[in-house]
Amino acid sequence: MSALCHTKNAESMTEGPQEQLDRFLGQWTFDFGNNAVGWLQVRQEDGYLDADLMWGGGGVFYGLPYVYIADDVLYLGRNPRKATLTKDTQGNATLTRDYPTWIEVKRDGDKINGFYLSPKVTGLGVDSVFIEGTKLPDVPPVPDLKSLKYGKPIQLIENKNDLKGWRLIEDHLANGWSVTDGVLTNNPVQKEGTPPIRYGNLRTEEVFGDFNLKLEVNAPPGSNSGVYLRGMYEVQVADSYERPLTWGGSMGAIFTRILPSVKAEKPAGEWQTLDITLCDRHVTVLLNGTTIINNQPVHGATGGAIQSDVFAPGPIYLQGDHTGISFRNLVLTPIIH
Repeated sequence: MSALCHTKNAESMTEGPQEQLDRFLGQWTFDFGNNAVGWLQVRQEDGYLDADLMWGGGGVFYGLPYVYIADDVLYLGRNPRKATLTKDTQGNATLTRDYPTWIEVKRDGDKINGFYLSPKVTGLGVDSVFIEGTKLPDVPPVPDLKSLKYGKPIQLIENKNDLKGWRLIEDHLANGWSVTDGVLTNNPVQKEGTPPIRYGNLRTEEVFGDFNLKLEVNAPPGSNSGVYLRGMYEVQVADSYERPLTWGGSMGAIFTRILPSVKAEKPAGEWQTLDITLCDRHVTVLLNGTTIINNQPVHGATGGAIQSDVFAPGPIYLQGDHTGISFRNLVLTPIIH
């Protein structure tokens, strides 16, 4: 049984199928669960519906298993959840099942609300997560970066040997971050023979609107981190020197959203420069002096975002839950609108 009431309001009762569909078309930003952020785009293709989804910590999933509307409810299919029902004496799975997972949402004005649903493995009932979102307006026109006015530059590393101006996002996780001689380093050490230690992400105390951010980063071999703009958009920071150009793993990519036009990274272990401008929901990225993303629109949050409002000021946040990474000379210059 659907988690949403199918009672039709007066508006939906007078609408035809296309009018009901039109109410869901476009892009939506939403919150769910424990401060998690998502993004949805519903598209009408030639003879069918399709949708793209960003759910919490992952990347953007382009093209869902199914999308349909019935009784004024939008249904979005997700990949099945595999569950182990029985194991042998050695702990090996002897019986598994794939359980469907899906999303149901209704529209109320410029808002949507509904649930993510997954059957319980007992076969009795479903687990649900409440979703609440807002319609996103179109991205503004491409800004003229040459005409921008800037405020006073802000040194984000305030002191050379402490974390003043920064704090963990997750208070319950371990802190691998420290500052020594002006270098901000994450060192997520794991102890052999003990349970894995979960390390936290770091954010600025201060929040910002549009800005230019310049920084230097040193990505060790095998490293994977990120710089989040306004706590929403992840600029990928990783050891990708000899890896293919991808929007999920290349240095300077907007994670699973914008692919760099060229590769410009240096080998692992060398200091590299990033020059990033966020203005009117458009992003420009220079890596080691080369423009790899040129004033491209960023439509919604990336995986790991901590806020869903694309217009609200937000922090700079550095991903610390993966591998070691070092930053220095972080200078943010606000854009004055």
